[in-house]
Amino acid sequence: MKTLQKGFTLIELMIVVAIIGILAAVALPAYQDYTIRAKMSEVILAMSACRTSITEVYQSGPATAPGADNWGCEILTASQQTKYVAAVHTNANGGVLATVQGIATVVNGSVVTLIPLSNSTTPSVMSAGSSQTLYGWRCGATGDGTKPDPLRVALRSDGRRHQRQPEVSARLLPRLVIET
Repeated sequence: MKTLQKGFTLIELMIVVAIIGILAAVALPAYQDYTIRAKMSEVILAMSACRTSITEVYQSGPATAPGADNWGCEILTASQQTKYVAAVHTNANGGVLATVQGIATVVNGSVVTLIPLSNSTTPSVMSAGSSQTLYGWRCGATGDGTKPDPLRVALRSDGRRHQRQPEVSARLLPRLVIET
């Protein structure tokens, strides 16, 4: 009499476990990047409030130009902080600098910049008494103070990963110039 095999063999189960392990190894880093990007959107949103205020000041041409941290949109005290934004500062020309907190060790303490542009490449300079039109805004450029090194992770010569100094990944910031 023949007996029928019931269930799975050990090799079949091991193949399934190996496939699930490979899929998890690929999906987990992508998921971690995705969650960091989603949290970074709060930082960009905090900076966007300043973008509106600064654009209005540039267009109105006030008699006296606002100074650094005097544009009316900054986050300067602990009571104003959000879960992911430690501070938002502005410079004399309306550049916005946000400090990241509570997202992930790879970006905490980093600074993200949003700079007003007078044309496609030149940062605007605020001059009192004259109305100015902004071309757009640049986010996360290295020359503005943002350090766009991909997640601060580099491969060593032996193939193992190691952490470097805190910097914001270019993959975590929007790649855009906002035209007004």
